[in-house]
Amino acid sequence: MIILFKNKKLERTLSDRKALVQHYGADQAKKIQQRLLELQAAENLHTLRSLPQVRAHELAGNRAGQISLDLKHPYRLLIVPAYDDPPRKNDGGLDCEKVTKIKIVEVEDTHG
Repeated sequence: MIILFKNKKLERTLSDRKALVQHYGADQAKKIQQRLLELQAAENLHTLRSLPQVRAHELAGNRAGQISLDLKHPYRLLIVPAYDDPPRKNDGGLDCEKVTKIKIVEVEDTHG
């Protein structure tokens, strides 16, 4: 899958092990790196959603359009399809098999 980032600062932080550990701690950094590797290896979003440990799911409310990937509780890696008009199924839902490009938005506690 093609991975983009919300901004250069986030890209630098998530791409550098030392910065990851400094910002998120060793355990969370390890989990973030694992998710990034899974994203890179996935053919599409559907592939990623089939991995139970990732627990990829669409969010609602003020986070509608974002997809949450589990990290170390309570944090999540938040992504969005990186398309002006994301591919949709006939029922209007996101066509995860056609989503091959995502943008990482943030690492956040979505429950806090």
